[in-house]
Amino acid sequence: LLLAACVTVPPAPQALPAWPERLRQLQSMPQWDLQGRAAAAVGTQGWQANLSWHQGGQDSEIHLAGPLGVGAMALNLNEQGVEINGRDAAAIRDAAAYLAQRLGFTPPFARLRYWLLGVPAPGSSFDLTRNAQERAAHIGQDGWEIDYTEYMRVGADVLPRRLTLRHEAVRVRVAVDRWTAPR
Repeated sequence: LLLAACVTVPPAPQALPAWPERLRQLQSMPQWDLQGRAAAAVGTQGWQANLSWHQGGQDSEIHLAGPLGVGAMALNLNEQGVEINGRDAAAIRDAAAYLAQRLGFTPPFARLRYWLLGVPAPGSSFDLTRNAQERAAHIGQDGWEIDYTEYMRVGADVLPRRLTLRHEAVRVRVAVDRWTAPR
């Protein structure tokens, strides 16, 4: 009985704002990081990698690495363009073709930064289905279909833990192990 009196009860989760406000908050989130895993299937080919994504304003820093670091790739996306493994896109000639060769498809990185947060990317039309908790269950945008199967608490927030992206013969599954977002 004495020990039970010393146990602190965690505070009840705060209610998230209504969807229009939530959409605005997540689309304008200035900085966040995630650590997780990605697995892609393109036709009969596939790969899996550890995923690290740092979003700082409009700049994205993405690291993909296979088991034991095999096939590691670092991407930096900003207003000037794309750097792949420290070389700018001009040095690679065609970043989209290079990524398609290495990954089997060209990832929609500019939109993916929003989809990872569970919201559609601003600036283009979308279809959205929300779940009972008023979070995205499905987003259809720019030919991609994104399904959200699990969310996780991140401080006072709730962000996606598992999502699947599909586009033609491409299927990408993302499992987030850890989010770091501003308070």
